[in-house]
Amino acid sequence: MTPVTRNLVVLSPNWLGDAVMALPALADVRRHFSGARLTVAARASVAALFRMVPGVDEVLTLPGRGGLAALTSWRQDAAALAAGGFDTALLFPNSFASALVVSRAGIAERWGLATDGRRRLLTRTALRPRGYAHQADYYQALVKALGVENGPRHARVEVPPRDASPAPPGPFVVLAPGAAYGKAKQWPPERFAEVAALAMVERHWSVVLVGSRADARVCGRIAALATRSVAGSPAGIVDLSGRTSLAELVAVLAGARAVVSNDSGAMHLAGAVGTPVVAIFGATNERRTSPLTRGPGSPAPRILATDVWCRPCMLRECPIDHRCMTGIGARDVLAALGE
Repeated sequence: MTPVTRNLVVLSPNWLGDAVMALPALADVRRHFSGARLTVAARASVAALFRMVPGVDEVLTLPGRGGLAALTSWRQDAAALAAGGFDTALLFPNSFASALVVSRAGIAERWGLATDGRRRLLTRTALRPRGYAHQADYYQALVKALGVENGPRHARVEVPPRDASPAPPGPFVVLAPGAAYGKAKQWPPERFAEVAALAMVERHWSVVLVGSRADARVCGRIAALATRSVAGSPAGIVDLSGRTSLAELVAVLAGARAVVSNDSGAMHLAGAVGTPVVAIFGATNERRTSPLTRGPGSPAPRILATDVWCRPCMLRECPIDHRCMTGIGARDVLAALGE
């Protein structure tokens, strides 16, 4: 007899973009286990996302760390999971460490992919999906293999009503020039500055720059370049890099006319709140990680990419001339933004 799932924990991917792309599969799980309590366990960097996702009953912030640090901090995660009294754990991560912590937490049912030598730690496994088109399909293929019917491939994030947006009044466009994977994913800051100047002068929109603390330097450079070129413009530029919580970032993205972004977590969040997205792809594959939409009536993302022989290379640094990115001009982005 199959055990009844009453208290289910889903372990989230560790990266923001991957966490957003896992939301369709999480919605599938919510529908299938409609009578169970659903908790999402996630790293501190992404845990706040799931407090804005419909259908999640509780969010457990894992105290340990990901990557190689998990080799020494997994006991903290196991203890936190053990305290939750879960009867079932579903693992979106493929790592051995994620299977180890749910096993040591004493969770009876442990489901996930048979990867990374962890089959013996899991009670129910699925083979790694093959031939999937998009990363969201990968997560949905996982839950389908575990007996969960797939629904639509949409990602929905709600704006917390208590969080006021730090964005300026009036119409504005958001620019997200960062990308965690590496510089090969990043459109040149000079081009972002050109778009900022064009938006302020020709659209009379303010510009908001967003990103992590690691993006503060490039955002500062973009702001300085744009400000010098639009002296006297009534529209302004606001740099919020490193100054927003995840909930505040969602509020900013939701209030924007549009978001211009590299392939990044901000890009995925913008799609999930229903804001029009202009996504610039270079080293990475837009067919694999393009932003999802919030629902059937949401605007489709505008994807900008160049047809050059070397992309998508999936490299962190370009070994030649970054032609995949320099081939996209500021006017191309402005046209994609519309009026």
